Amino acid sequence: MKKSIFLLLTIFVTNMNAQESKFTPHIAVTGEGKVTVQPDQAVINFGVQNTGKDAAEVKKMNDEIVDKVMKFIKKFGIPSTDVQTTNVSLHKSYDYDKKKHNYQASQSITITLKELKKYDELMMGLVDNGINNISNVEFKSSKIEEHKVTARKQAILDAKKKAEDFATALNQKVGKAIVITDNSQPIYQPPMYKSVNFARDESSSQETLAIGEIEISTNVSVTFQLD
Repeated sequence: MKKSIFLLLTIFVTNMNAQESKFTPHIAVTGEGKVTVQPDQAVINFGVQNTGKDAAEVKKMNDEIVDKVMKFIKKFGIPSTDVQTTNVSLHKSYDYDKKKHNYQASQSITITLKELKKYDELMMGLVDNGINNISNVEFKSSKIEEHKVTARKQAILDAKKKAEDFATALNQKVGKAIVITDNSQPIYQPPMYKSVNFARDESSSQETLAIGEIEISTNVSVTFQLD
């Protein structure tokens, strides 16, 4: 019986010592990093759409315009890797006013323009070659990954500064980081929807593009050891 009690006490003391040895004084804080950059690229989504009574004829009309547009894009100097067909459709629709069926053919194309100064020239060239639908324009940065790295570093330094502020008030020092958690949300730049005036004035000099800025934010949670 005495041996059993002694064994239980030994196990209890050992467990208590183990729990005490595992505890490390620490402080948990969050940090934020933010970088604002000007876009240097535009992703433009546009399309061609035709309607008629005969499916084959409507498709032929659409294909002819798309062919002209693709040749213009190539001549404009945009690499084929920056051009992508995103949707092709041919379907039958019913006109309730005229009480008859029509066929509608459409094709959507997306271009990545890496020289924003050519934006207006490209847009008017597309219109001149027959496109009749521009869905949206989304602005991006070609150096987004570099800016993300900068934002992350800023977030870590911000977290460390907060931890040091707390530790100083307690006459302690911040040690090494124990746990780092990235709380950042995916970066999303809303597209700019743009309507196009197909009747242009050759003599006018208008600014039609407002590219704004992209904000890259990073949020981290960091647990530091206290010395």
